Amino acid sequence: MGMTAWPFGDPTVLLAALALDLVLGDPPNRWHPVAAMGKLIQLLWRIAPTRGRVQPFLAGLAVVVFGMVLCVGVGVGISFLRQSWPVVGIAAEVLLLKTTFSVRGLCSAGRQVRSRLKDGDLEAARRLLAWHLVSRDTHALNESQVAAATIESIAENASDSIVAPWLFFLLAGLPGAAAYRFANTADAMLGYRDAAREWLGKCPARFDDLLNLIPARVTACLLIAATPLAGGSIRQGFRIWRRDARLTVSPNAGHPMAAAAGSLGIELEKVGHYRLGKGLHLPAAADVGRAIRLVGIVVGFWAAGMGVWLVVRVVG
Repeated sequence: MGMTAWPFGDPTVLLAALALDLVLGDPPNRWHPVAAMGKLIQLLWRIAPTRGRVQPFLAGLAVVVFGMVLCVGVGVGISFLRQSWPVVGIAAEVLLLKTTFSVRGLCSAGRQVRSRLKDGDLEAARRLLAWHLVSRDTHALNESQVAAATIESIAENASDSIVAPWLFFLLAGLPGAAAYRFANTADAMLGYRDAAREWLGKCPARFDDLLNLIPARVTACLLIAATPLAGGSIRQGFRIWRRDARLTVSPNAGHPMAAAAGSLGIELEKVGHYRLGKGLHLPAAADVGRAIRLVGIVVGFWAAGMGVWLVVRVVG
């Protein structure tokens, strides 16, 4: 078939991994490579120095470099396994690539919150939001704020948990996708500004920011492009994206979130931090469903694009 060889990712593997994700979802934590990454980060965190600034900073750098190199090594090993035992190698590549992203899991988490909001069970919606999607305190959020936080998380995770690992896979194969997932996991665990992680988390946070510079902006463009199929306005999506993307502390998170706010015609506010789409209507449970549909359309764009690419390669 003349497919592109390693180090570039094979679109057939990505399509197979996407199909596996949509049918089966995520494996149990005890079998999940990302859970293993988390355990490794936790172990390194426990033995990392905590005094001063320089030593914790260097320890954080070591965590990221060690973990990413380890993931690259595993990815390279599987890529070479594919050359010797194609069927085994491809199966392993599909299985491991699937664990670097989660379409079904993200949409399912959003639907659970939406369902509780529609039923009027605000307390359950708050619990599910905190359990699946955000790290902020949710106990005092009202219905609109829960909906907003859910949509923000769906939009941000469309970049972190879908578009970014896919881009890194297509550009650098399984080693690239696995290394990205480790860096993103390290940031999620260490990239906080509390006393225990202020300096330890500096490097993980900056690595993650750097790796997501392009994926976050690509995701914003894709969300806006998908807007007409979700009943929104491309013009408004683009306007709010350009106006509000830099209102968040993160250099990346604001891009997909602002694009989603404008595309869906809603205001997304994290009280005391940012207000995206100011002046648009406050979100409700139905808007969570629209955000999930928007992400589903983006995934459909990717699948269709890869399908066309494969047909062209086969015919050519």
